[in-house]
Amino acid sequence: MRTRIKICGITRPDDALYAATLGVDAIGLVFVKKSVRYLTLEQAETLLNVLPPFVSTVGLFMDNTLAEIEEIVSNLSLSSLQFHGNEPVALCEAFGLPYIKAVPMGGRIEPHEYVQPYLPGASGFLLDSHVSGGSGGSGDSFDWHRVPQNLQKPIILAGGLTVDNVGRAITITQPYAVDVSSGVEASKGVKDPAKIKKFIKQVNLIDKVKTNGS
Repeated sequence: MRTRIKICGITRPDDALYAATLGVDAIGLVFVKKSVRYLTLEQAETLLNVLPPFVSTVGLFMDNTLAEIEEIVSNLSLSSLQFHGNEPVALCEAFGLPYIKAVPMGGRIEPHEYVQPYLPGASGFLLDSHVSGGSGGSGDSFDWHRVPQNLQKPIILAGGLTVDNVGRAITITQPYAVDVSSGVEASKGVKDPAKIKKFIKQVNLIDKVKTNGS
């Protein structure tokens, strides 16, 4: 199975368009005000307007209010939502869109117990390196051997992924998708086209190895 790729924390239209032309499956837009990758509604709209068809768009939230999320969802054409905070199930399911719940693998939580309340509603679980109450995009990774293979929903691997380690990460965890942000940046919030291209190439190469070896 092909490993899907999401580039998160995109802040510039040119970066979004470049990633799309290289074949990424999804881009992530951050609506968390304390993040250096935060987008206003107007900035996000400008960014989405440059995207070609068939690129999924994911809105990322972390303990936003209901009103804040409703404003974004009602004004933008997002494919799905991604929740990184302590959002209750009812909030995640309140907007009529598929949603992904982040699992904070940086602490001592047990993934199976953490995801139970979000089953079967969540479309997938994103395993990131942050601790509970923290946020992603730090550039840190976690012990990939802790990734379970039976969470009942697709697993999206995040946290500290780079060109140099994504192949090993995929080999160990066999995720449905990988999600990268700081690992393809020139500076915080500014993506590096060369790193994006190399990252996608590495994912495709490891998928080819898996296919030929099966």
